Amino acid sequence: MRIAILDPAAGISGDMTLGALLSLGIPSAWLEGLPGRLGLAGVGVTVRDVVRCGVGCKQVEFAIPEQPHGRHVGELVRLVERAPVSEWVRERAVRAFRLVGEAEGRVHGVPPEKVHLHEVGAVDAVLDIVGAIEGFEQLGVDAVYTLPVAVGRGWVDATHGALPVPAPATAILLEGLEIAAGGPVEGEATTPTGAALVRVLATGGAPPARWRLVKSGWGAGQRNPGHYPNALRVLVAEQAAEAGRVTLLATDLDDMSPEYVEPLRQALVAAGALDVQTWPVQMKKGRSGFRVEVMAPEELAEAVTAALFRHSTTAGVRRWVAERATLARRQVTVELAPQVSVRVKVLEQPGADGVRVKPEYEDVLAAARALGRPPLEVARVAQRDAEALVAKSKE
Repeated sequence: MRIAILDPAAGISGDMTLGALLSLGIPSAWLEGLPGRLGLAGVGVTVRDVVRCGVGCKQVEFAIPEQPHGRHVGELVRLVERAPVSEWVRERAVRAFRLVGEAEGRVHGVPPEKVHLHEVGAVDAVLDIVGAIEGFEQLGVDAVYTLPVAVGRGWVDATHGALPVPAPATAILLEGLEIAAGGPVEGEATTPTGAALVRVLATGGAPPARWRLVKSGWGAGQRNPGHYPNALRVLVAEQAAEAGRVTLLATDLDDMSPEYVEPLRQALVAAGALDVQTWPVQMKKGRSGFRVEVMAPEELAEAVTAALFRHSTTAGVRRWVAERATLARRQVTVELAPQVSVRVKVLEQPGADGVRVKPEYEDVLAAARALGRPPLEVARVAQRDAEALVAKSKE
């Protein structure tokens, strides 16, 4: 599972988010074509490589023609609903604008759809919100999380005078999110657009399991204060299956035929179980039975418990949380013949002990059937080829 983690230690805005996505490898040509796709003629897109406190970042700036009138949030929602984007992007973008409308409406005492944005701000908001959400879609992550959000301190200039940071609408949009304490940011660190993006993109705070960093990108804000990087960092990571907390579930059964244990195991694995074990036990009144013990990720414990109740005769399940540590792992694929391949698990041994490889059992059986050879022989060939492949990659 690949995830993205927002790190708004210096706050978050729409342009900072777009810059971070480009820094992660999303092509700038996609962003340059976005205004035209959304029907926003005459908008220019500039992408720069800049430095913030010694950190290389991408900076995004839109050149938006001045218009004599503004737009209401309701108009922007309808624009997004007609936009040529995926349903995943459209749903989140519409929700983001409705959140902005509700927040500004609460502050100014007007209906959300009647909240007015001047033309430049409206177009900028559309590009920031739709672009950032579509950018995460292009990034190909399964989920987005967020670390605590910095809001800054001091005052910000508004149409009717100075307002304390965070500005009223931003504060409403940040309700329910964890706020970073302290920090060096003077003035506004997080904008209403940035807060809305966190609300619609992030499924929660820090990831529930341990994770392994893959890469990171930085998106610069417009200011360059010098004593801290005014930039948003986005981390891309893969969940580290080899370390973390798990939930153990156990139950004893004496009224279920053992022939249904395998369907039970398959159902538990389908629900997210990491491992399922059974062994015989002596139960009360001298009855013979068997124990089922299941290991599941903490976040899937409820789903696995439900599967255990549904697919067995148990009336009660014991649960407890445990720490587990396993070897770091990855996977390689070896081709034994045209269109016949076997996935092989590679386990990294501690220290200088090298690696262990283990062909995937189901792949070995399928390859054995395709080649007309004994599974044990196929497993040995796959293991030998995987060891050679791993050794070659380290040269």
